[in-house]
Amino acid sequence: MFSKNLKYLREKNAMEQMELANLLGKKSSSSISEWESGKYTPKIGVLSEIANIFHVELDDLMNRDLSFKPTNILTIKPTKIIPVIGEIACGSPILADENIIDTVAFPVELLPSGDIFFLKASGDSMEPVINDGAYVMIRKQETIENGEIGAVLLNDDTEATLKKIRKMGNSILLEAINSDYEPILINEDYPARIIGKAVKVLNDL
Repeated sequence: MFSKNLKYLREKNAMEQMELANLLGKKSSSSISEWESGKYTPKIGVLSEIANIFHVELDDLMNRDLSFKPTNILTIKPTKIIPVIGEIACGSPILADENIIDTVAFPVELLPSGDIFFLKASGDSMEPVINDGAYVMIRKQETIENGEIGAVLLNDDTEATLKKIRKMGNSILLEAINSDYEPILINEDYPARIIGKAVKVLNDL
């Protein structure tokens, strides 16, 4: 019954096998495919995670044909798996595998347009707006307006920082929100590049 229920719940909620695999911390969808085909059943801990994801009781997931009782199932809105970037590995592109420390399943209907990723904030320079450890949603773009918070790569693209952008002729001032921190002047002698605009902050995950 589990294999039938798993496929039913996943398809009912418009979730791809890879999306479910990511939610369960797996790097491929092969396990999901094998579970749905009835080849084998996951361990109890994974079964509990699946039940929680689809908001059903574990006993129902294993023993009841849920396809006959759709009114008892909460519909999950479609989500998209968004990568979370931590420290930047030297010489690697921003979204290289070695830079990705986590993923977030985010509702598709709440996503802004454009290419999106999350950046994990480090330090308290942007508090109280952005707390240390917060996940900040970044839309990839090379320019942003004065006063907006941007994601900027420093030190030969090995350090990502979040700062308010202030344009000053051919220079850019990176300003912290926390007054304990001095601004950083970006110019020909100390280059950097804007990689995106902060559009949303998840301070509590």
